[in-house]
Amino acid sequence: MSPHNGGCLCGKVRYMYDAEPVTKVLCHCHDCRKISGSSYSVNFLIPDAAFRVTAGTPKVFSKVADSGATIVSYFCGDCGSMMWRESPTSGPNKVLKAGTLDDADKIISTAVIDLEAFTRSRIEWVQPIAGASQRAV
Repeated sequence: MSPHNGGCLCGKVRYMYDAEPVTKVLCHCHDCRKISGSSYSVNFLIPDAAFRVTAGTPKVFSKVADSGATIVSYFCGDCGSMMWRESPTSGPNKVLKAGTLDDADKIISTAVIDLEAFTRSRIEWVQPIAGASQRAV
């Protein structure tokens, strides 16, 4: 597959990956809603081995997430863009915020969402994605 590139809003932190996402997830958890400033976030699980930072050094923030697991977030220290997260619940994968991809419009619009997570927190007017597995937590 061709590599995909992305980064923060100001461009100081950049990354790339060169593997298909393990899964594509719409997450409705409170953390993702706060991070995205929206009703949910679109996340691609990218294998650690296929991912690398190509410019800059992200800042790191750790906290206990809604799942009870400690989740580590990577963001730009200048513009604040959250780009990816890591958690024991996602295995050896980065939880990439798909909106940070350079070609996000094309990739997100053609993506087939495999899973909706934390549906117990889904905003009432957001409809389930047809064909996607639904997980309450």
